[in-house]
Amino acid sequence: MAAFSLQTSSSSSIARLGSQTRFSGADLGPDPKSIGFPSHPRSSLVLPLKLTNSKSRSRAVVMAVAVSGNDQTQITEVDISLSPRVNSLKPSKTVAITDQATALVQAGVPVIRLAAGEPDFDTPSVIAEAGINAIREGYTRYTPNAGTLELRQAICHKLKEENGISYTPDQIVVSNGAKQSIVQAVLAVCSPGDEVIIPAPFWVSYPEMARLADATPVILPTSISGNFLLDPKLLESKLTEKSRLLILCSPSNPTGSVYPKKLLQEIAQIVARHPRLLVISDEIYEHIIYTPATHTSFASLPGMWERTLTVNGFSKAFAMTGWRLGYIAGPKHFVAACGKIQSQFTSGASSISQKAGVAALGLGYAGGEAVSIMVKAFRERRDFLVKSFGELSGVKISEPKGAFYLFIDVSSYYGTEAEGFGKIENSESLCRYLLDKGQVALVPGDAFGDDTCIRISYAASLTTLQAAVERIKKALIALK
Repeated sequence: MAAFSLQTSSSSSIARLGSQTRFSGADLGPDPKSIGFPSHPRSSLVLPLKLTNSKSRSRAVVMAVAVSGNDQTQITEVDISLSPRVNSLKPSKTVAITDQATALVQAGVPVIRLAAGEPDFDTPSVIAEAGINAIREGYTRYTPNAGTLELRQAICHKLKEENGISYTPDQIVVSNGAKQSIVQAVLAVCSPGDEVIIPAPFWVSYPEMARLADATPVILPTSISGNFLLDPKLLESKLTEKSRLLILCSPSNPTGSVYPKKLLQEIAQIVARHPRLLVISDEIYEHIIYTPATHTSFASLPGMWERTLTVNGFSKAFAMTGWRLGYIAGPKHFVAACGKIQSQFTSGASSISQKAGVAALGLGYAGGEAVSIMVKAFRERRDFLVKSFGELSGVKISEPKGAFYLFIDVSSYYGTEAEGFGKIENSESLCRYLLDKGQVALVPGDAFGDDTCIRISYAASLTTLQAAVERIKKALIALK
């Protein structure tokens, strides 16, 4: 078996990791990837990377030297170019920052991590026991692609009782998390050149999901003074014959905003005038809501059931992020298309997680006492953060009505010089400064389509949040 070692011109580099040689090249584009080959002590040769053009696309080619056991060599070309679809995607900044903060903690740096959108509570014991029992009872085989009938029936009951929308089990597809449900819906209904309407600030994955489907994300800005809610007049002005999807998220990640029913009714009236326009209603945070705010499912509004794909799941309200369980509900024609994609992609969700999901939906209305205890804690943390940052000059706040995020405007600090760091130019540099000087990991607002803000997750204990606020305040005061 021949071994390979690659090296390119000075703009690229080789890094040896154990027995593997990794190649990385800045000349591969804005998001270079690495590839690895088994190393050989006599196989290293400096050869330039070259770019070749074909009728369809340009190719990135490296020259590889194969060294056989009898020292015979052969020079070959390896095409390391990636799909244009993949190259168009941006990596998730929330995942990247969370991973970076975790690495720092593992290295002994006392970083407070407030970047991830993950409840800090354990999965309620009743749910966990249902999963454990599923394993003990041998419920560990494949389930139907769309999910077990037991779970889909439970979902139908939940949607009818809590959301006022009626479905049958064949109008439900259970997936490995709500993220999969959303991306399959986008892939199922969008054609190349279609437009996906996304209010900003948005969850980081929405635009990339549109690009994955060869559709065009159309971003509609909102304002902190308007509680980050979509202006119906702006929506109407941006709709065209190419408009295929409107994605709504309420309660919202990253802002915590909740759409009032009256506003949703105004949006529904506009949607009704556009026959091609469908709606994905992302309701993953529906149970994490603070009175007097209330949740309204978009599909429950007059005329919207036929054109709405409702997405929900178990990760947030039931503290089940690692169980990977979500679902989509909608007209059979669209949901069956989502199921077709899933059948060739991952097949059905975990049998164990589905048993746990049935137990979660059996806890009672809106998750019962187990969820209400978590929501009470989230509210206490929200109130503390709103009060704390409200005392800080130069910070603008829209009080969250749901979810567990605070999205604050810190743009007044842009343009300042930080001693030993440099100039604070935008949300990303401010978050780097807060990680470097304050040892607090936050997510820059530009990841969500609003560079004036940063996102703080309050899915952490009150004690942890108190320590984080002290660090953030100290770092920001130093800028002023």
